[in-house]
Order: sequence, then C-alpha cells, then structure tokens
Amino acid sequence: MLLRLLLLLALCGAGSAAMVVSVSLRGSWRIRSGNGSLELPAEVPGCVHSALFHQRLIQDPYYRFNNLNYRWIALDNWTYIKKFKIPFDISKWLKVKLVFEGIDTVAVVLLNNIPVGETDNMFRSYSFDITHVVQAVNILEVHFQSPVIYADQRSKVHTHYSVPPNCPPRVQDGECHVNFIRKAQCSFSWDWGPSFPTQGIWKDVRIEAYNICHLNYFTFTPIYDNNIQEWNLEIESSFDVISSKPVLGQAIIAIPELKIQQTNSIELHHGERIVKLFVKIDKSVTIETWWPHGHGNQTGYNMTVLFKLDGGLSFEKSAKVYFRTVELIEEPIKGSRGLSFYFKINGLPIFLKGSNWIPPDSFQDRVTSALLRLLLQSVVDANMNAVRVWGGGIYEQDEFYELCDELGIMVWQDFMFACALYPTDQDFMDSVRAEVAYQVRRLKSHPSVITWSGNNENEAALVLNWYDIQSSNLSTYIDDYVTLYVKNIRRIVFEGDQTRPFITSSPTNGAKSTAEGWLSENPYDPNYGDVHFYDYVGDCWNWKIFPKARFVSEYGYQSWPSFSTLEKVSSKEDWSYESKFAHHRQHFTDGNYKMLHQAELHFKLPQSADQLRKFKDTIYITQNPGWKLNRKLSAKRLFFWKVMQAQCVKTETEFYRRSRSEIVHGEGHTMGALYWQLNDIWQAPSWSSLEYGGKWKMLHYFARHFFAPLLPVGFENEDVFFIYGVSDLHSDHKMMLTVRVHAWSSLEPVCSETTKPFVMKAGESALLYDKPVAELLRGCTNCTRQSCVVSFYLSTDRELLSPTNYHFLSSPKEAKGLHKANISATISQQGDTFVFHLKTSAVAPFVWLDVGSLPGRFSDNGFLMTEETRTVFFYPWKPTNESELERSFHVTSLADIY
Repeated sequence: MLLRLLLLLALCGAGSAAMVVSVSLRGSWRIRSGNGSLELPAEVPGCVHSALFHQRLIQDPYYRFNNLNYRWIALDNWTYIKKFKIPFDISKWLKVKLVFEGIDTVAVVLLNNIPVGETDNMFRSYSFDITHVVQAVNILEVHFQSPVIYADQRSKVHTHYSVPPNCPPRVQDGECHVNFIRKAQCSFSWDWGPSFPTQGIWKDVRIEAYNICHLNYFTFTPIYDNNIQEWNLEIESSFDVISSKPVLGQAIIAIPELKIQQTNSIELHHGERIVKLFVKIDKSVTIETWWPHGHGNQTGYNMTVLFKLDGGLSFEKSAKVYFRTVELIEEPIKGSRGLSFYFKINGLPIFLKGSNWIPPDSFQDRVTSALLRLLLQSVVDANMNAVRVWGGGIYEQDEFYELCDELGIMVWQDFMFACALYPTDQDFMDSVRAEVAYQVRRLKSHPSVITWSGNNENEAALVLNWYDIQSSNLSTYIDDYVTLYVKNIRRIVFEGDQTRPFITSSPTNGAKSTAEGWLSENPYDPNYGDVHFYDYVGDCWNWKIFPKARFVSEYGYQSWPSFSTLEKVSSKEDWSYESKFAHHRQHFTDGNYKMLHQAELHFKLPQSADQLRKFKDTIYITQNPGWKLNRKLSAKRLFFWKVMQAQCVKTETEFYRRSRSEIVHGEGHTMGALYWQLNDIWQAPSWSSLEYGGKWKMLHYFARHFFAPLLPVGFENEDVFFIYGVSDLHSDHKMMLTVRVHAWSSLEPVCSETTKPFVMKAGESALLYDKPVAELLRGCTNCTRQSCVVSFYLSTDRELLSPTNYHFLSSPKEAKGLHKANISATISQQGDTFVFHLKTSAVAPFVWLDVGSLPGRFSDNGFLMTEETRTVFFYPWKPTNESELERSFHVTSLADIY
C-alpha cells in the first residue's frame, strides 16, 4: 500500500524534528455494510454508491428506476476502513492530527479501535488530535450512520414542535426530514433530481505531524478605502502553537508586479493563534481591477507569504490576488415607490445575466475538473456573467471558484438552506456556526463571489405560510428564522468578511425586509429586492404576465433532454411520452402536462402513430434534439418541449433586459436576470439549458443571443410593434437598425427598412422603433400576420453589431405558406473546428442541428433560417472527424414534425 508523503513545509538547516509532514490517505480503502455481508474496495475521495458501481455490484444508479431500486444503500450504515503504516518515527513528533476536508455526513471516527472524533456536517472540515493514539501501523475506521435514519431520529427528538416540511412531494420519490441534517438538501430529492443520500469521504483526508507550530489556514481580503482611494490587503493566518515558549519570526509578503516586499515581525504564543497582517499598497502603483465577463479583464497578481520562524521553521503560501469592489445599491428611484436593487462592480452598475447552478451530479467523485471547466466555459460562451450557487446543493469545490475568477463569472453564493424551516437547537446551531465560519474563510478571497445569501425561499415559505403553520405558533418559527439567519449566519459572515453584501434570503425585499424585522409582508414585491417568478398557466409569449421587477433571480420553464442523453439511461420500452419511465423521471407535479399546455398554445402537437417519432418530436418542441428517423418513437414531443422552453425563456429574459432603464406604471429598472436553471444533476426533464454532461439545449443557444452585449428586442403592445435596443457596453456607439419582413413561402425578404444612424447609449435600454403592425405589413406585398415573420438587427455600414432577432406576428401553428424545408449540409474541417455549410429549400424556423452523442457545440442552433445558405461551426469537445460527424448528423426544423 503506497502512501504519499508530502513534505509540505521544509525546514531550513534544522533537524527533522522541526519539520511538518503530511501523509495523504487518499486512494484505496475498503468499505463494509452494516451487517458485514458486503465488503469491497473503495476509492477516497468517493462514496458508497460509486464503490458499488465500480465493483459492478450495482448498475449505473441513474439507469431507469435505480433511484428506487438502490434506496437500500442509503438506509444502511457503512464503514470505511484503511490499514496504513506511518512512514516516519512518530515518537519524534509532538502533535499528530487526522484531517478530513469533507465527510458525508454523520460518522464516528476510530483509530486503532479508539474513538477520536465525530462528524455531522458535510460542509466543513474536521481535525482530530491523534497524538496519543497513532501507531507505526494503524487501522482507521469511519463508521457512517444512514443519513436518512439520522434525519428521521433528529426530527423525532425535536418533540416540542414540528419543523416542516416533513417529506417531499410523493412525485419526487424522496426521503424525509432533510432539514435536520447538514447535507446537500437535494440529495434527499428535488423536483429536478433523484434521491441519492450518499455516504462517504468526499474530499481529501490526511495525517499531519509537527513540532513547535503548524499553519492551520491562510486567507486574505483586498479592501478598498474609498475615503483616501487606496487599496489595502488584509492577510489572516491561523497557527497551532504547541511550543511552551514564544515562537518569534518574520512574515515576508511579496507581490512583485505591484512592487511589494514587506516584512513584519511576529510572535506566536502557545495555543491557537491568529496572525493578521496589513499591506498598504502605494497609490502610485497602478492596479488593474478584476471585471466580470464582458466588462473587462480578470487581472490577478501573484503573491507569496513566507513565515520564517525560530529554529529554521518556515511556511510559504502562494495565491492569486484580485482587486475589485462590489456594492449592492438599494436607493429610491424617481417615479417609483420602493428601492433599487442592483450591483456595482468597481463603481459601475452591472446587469447580471446568467442562471442558477445546481450540483452537476449526485455523486461528487464524478464531478471532474474537465466537467467543471466545460460547464463554466459554456456560461461565458452564452454571454452570461453570473451564476447563483443555489442553496439546496453544496458549496462548490475550490476549482469551481478558481474557474469563476479566471472566466469572470460573478457568483451569488447561497448558504445551504432551501425551501424549508430549520431547527435551532444547540447541536444544530453549533454545527451551522462552524460551517459558515469555514466557508466564509474559504471563499472570501475570490473576487467572483459578489454576495452572500442566507437561504433559498425560506422567507417566502414562512411569510406566505407554505406549510400551514397555525397563527398561534408563527412567532416561534419567526424567532427561529431570525436566530438562524440573522443572529448567527449574518453575524458570522460580517465577522469574517465585510467586503461584500449579505442578503438574508432569496427572494427578499432587501432593505425593506430588514426594516420589517427580516421578514417582509410580501417577499415577491417587484419594487424591492429580488423575485422568483414561475407561471405555467399564462401564455409565456405574452410579456405582460412577467413582473417588471428590480431583479429576477429565478424564472424558467421545463423541457426534456435530448434523446441521445435519455437513451443512455433507458430502454426501448421507455421511449414513449406515456411510458412508466417518462412519468417516473418527471419529479415536478403535473410537469409534463404543464409543458404540453405551453407548447400547444403556439404549436401543433405531434400526432404520429409512431411512438418513438412522437416522443422525439415532442422533445423538439419543448427543447429540440433531433435523431435518426429510423429510431422512431416520440421524437416529435421531445422536439416540441425544447422549442417551447427556449422561446418562453427568450421572451421573458428579453422583457427583463429591456426594462433596465425605464419605469412604467411605477415599476422597472430591472438589473438582473438569472434563469432557472443552468445545468442538470441527471438525465430527466428539468428547467436546465445544459443537459447532464454539458450538452447544449436549444435554450442555451438562445441564451447566447438574448444575453448578447448589444441586442435589439422586439415586442407588441396594442397592435403596435416596438423594438428596443439594449446595451451592456461601456461606451456609446453609433449604429443603425434594420427591420426585414419575410414571407414563410419565400427565401427573399418581402420588404426591408433601415433607420437613420443613431447613438446607443452605454449601459442603457432605449426605444428605437415603433410602428403599428398594420402599417408595417401594408408596405409588404401580400403579407399578413399568418404569412410573414419579422427579423431585425443592429449594425454599422460595415459590421453587424448584434445577433439577428425575430418576432412572430402570429403563433407558428397558424403560419400560412410554411413549407417543409429540405436542408442539406456539407461538412469540412478547419483545424480543430468543423464547418457546416447549410442549404435550405424553404424558410425554416427552429432549425436544429444534432450530432447525437458526439460531444461539442455549434456556433448557433435553433435558428430561423430565412436565407438559402448559412455557415455554422461545430466545436468538438473530444477528437472527431468528418465521417463520424456525417454519420451522426441530423437536422430538424418545425415543419418536419407536422
């Protein structure tokens, strides 16, 4: 058995007794079931489900109905076991610790059959003193308790009043009382995900041995002093000092690019000691700030901090330092009651464009560096600048935040509390306090994290009485809410970080909620804070149903993933919209019906007698996958769902973007649109724009357009057609607007007009064009609402500045003259990119290009093809070739499914 001996911090000129060593215990372990009937190898980091799968004792947990079939795994008590040798003489070390970076979740830790510690929180690290227990040869055991049974037991112990909700809706096939355990809340199920309450050592584990002292943690915070307009840097380090004598030394801070070389004398006394260092940065030194994607560079500076202590002991830490300021602006707006709600980065108001992040897998050991980069690169590739790390998942791994720093993705960081009330007994609160302090310390140096938020929807749940609490008992739950989120979480956040705002909940009325005792009468008030908005009954093509709110941090519509994604976890008998699998995979109450309701408002639903073809076509209408026609089942329904979702979210997002600069009937100044949701946790219907594994749905391609930095937005009101221009640019630009009307029956525009040049103001939305629809069509030969469609774009004389947008004058199901398009493609290769030269015989709406399971994305997809030819690029994520693409390629447009 190999152990990796890491000499993390070497000694300069002293004997080995003054070194600090770290022995990693990653790698091969064994696990054992509660009754001992199963024992098998396991990898750490990892979990029990993954170990069973890798040993082929279970199928892929995501296959068909395995979330039900494998429920027994979470109900058992598993033990992790590792036998190892210590590769050094333990008698020469004064202190030895066992450190777990992450344990999931409730466990007793034994070393050589002696209990050394207990855990009850997935979201923090644990360190146990094993100095007097460790031997040359050791047996380490981690005895896990079933998280499902633990949560149930804790709820039963809480006898003085219930803490709802007890269980998730039956449609979710989930487990109960997740609010009693500090674990990913969605691991017990959600309306887009399965129930897989994992057990395991999900992060690094190691042994540390040292003499004199040890560096426990290191963190830092850049701070801008607005009064004197000067940057400073606060550095905080924690030492465990075991020497009875004071330890003297120096802390040497170096940031070469900023010409910083600073030496501080330090003196460490016995016990846990905090060292705080302060670096004033000379005003004469030019500092480049970190900017969100689309607004500037993500400049960072390399810093080293060297602690040189008595006896030649030294500790060195390296980090990237970024400088940026963030402010949450809540102030009166002329012509509107309420307050603004928007973020300033480096003094500039920024419209947050993005989506909500959930865990990319139920099993964290399957979330690789490559997957994180793929998903986050897809964020910026779609012109987003922000994600909200939703409060029912996990605080993401370090690499996630490092990538967000690198890519310029702002992070709205929830604490992990969602859609529930929570207990406030002593044990629970002690665990939460340790969790919050740890996460704030871990994440506060990342410029990407721009705000903390206490929870997801719990203010609304309590105030709007989602759980039918008796009015006589309400004060108890209000006290618990304030105790948890204000008196504890908020206080700990501000003790550790005063450089970014804290929001108690989402949605919230912000300052108004604070003034009303942290719980506002209507947390969905559009004139304050942020709102979440969902409406599956109203027509999503009608912009008037959407709230003209200050900030919309959740909204969206469901679709199914593509057939190529579903096929991996299903069998032929499942490939029908009416199949048991289709109902089982849908965890949102009446979700499939709600999707069809929206789709049938504007599209003819598939009526094919061939169930596979019908299934796929319906996916297309609610999203759009395309698949070989010789694999026919309900493809039409899959197609319908994709289109519906993309068009609904497009309409809603464009409404929010054009509302940024105006107040109408006292409402407006919208400064954020984060749709629900970015990614998937498994292969199932959900609100996501990225399928499980990262494949782009039609919605994500649409997002690339509707989040473009410069965008024309068209809509109707009282039979008048309006076009707004929306700019996220930092400077004014001179441009023109071109409006074209196309007949469904012709590839030549029926008519076209271009405005005189005008100046689009930086960071604003403005009305550019308005004309009654009747007048617009009167100038276009033989055009009616049903026979024609409008497209429009912004440009200069020489350059296209915006995506080409479009507006349907009637529902596509009423379109006249729309013919089935014969679309062909010629594929060629240019370096690592493939070029698809498309040619169509007719105008084709919602053209969907699909290459099945070949990983990659197109430069555009789901588009309206109004010209005979078009060139689209394909960017593969793994090596491929022309012949492989040709075999896998399929194209679908709307008329194909009728």
